[in-house]
Amino acid sequence: MAVYNRERFLDQLAGRLGRPRKTTADRPAYSVQPQERVFQGADQDQLLGKLKEQCEIIHTSLVETTFDELGDTLRRVWEEGHIQNIVSAGGPRLEAYGLLDVYETMRQEGYNIHIWDEQGGRDYVAEAEKAGAGVVFSDVTLAESGTVTLFNDRWNGRSISLLPETFVAIIPKSTLVPRMTQAAQIIHEQEKKGVPVSSCVSFITGPSNSADIEMNLIVGVHGPVKATYILVDDKEG
Repeated sequence: MAVYNRERFLDQLAGRLGRPRKTTADRPAYSVQPQERVFQGADQDQLLGKLKEQCEIIHTSLVETTFDELGDTLRRVWEEGHIQNIVSAGGPRLEAYGLLDVYETMRQEGYNIHIWDEQGGRDYVAEAEKAGAGVVFSDVTLAESGTVTLFNDRWNGRSISLLPETFVAIIPKSTLVPRMTQAAQIIHEQEKKGVPVSSCVSFITGPSNSADIEMNLIVGVHGPVKATYILVDDKEG
């Protein structure tokens, strides 16, 4: 959308306020910053403990596995959920975590697995609507709230985490941070370094939950009914 006469308008506005026009804003120095102190100094195991506690509150299953056993763990999750149709985020991490070979083997066993790519267009959205599970990788994981952060891009469409009945998030242990404060700092630092961050960042906390005015909880109104987090010890990955 075109913007007309913006500079002149802002100059006139500053003149009416009786001051020079400001073109930059200085970050305020707050005397109290409690957001920095929550779980300050906690190591990854302590953050994992908090994540486990929070998953019980948000009705989310958490499964721990190793880098080498990730494929078998995924298979077990799908078998227990009687899931045959799967849509998965694509990109370099599939190969890095050995899932390309796992997916190919499972296809031969009768599983219907679609790996997301922007070239699929609306066809992949339709597959996500029919899928029993959508599989994504968490880019940053907030221990305090049990939230996974997704940098949606051409390998990771939003439909993967929104449309299937079950939401499955693979969480590398190295992505654990205390809370939203650290996630925002990571995004900010990436931008300062010139590393492009997705124009769409999704923060997802367990399955879809809605409550009416009387606080009656209903699950799955506008998203997945179930959520499973697979925590991977990625020290070897």
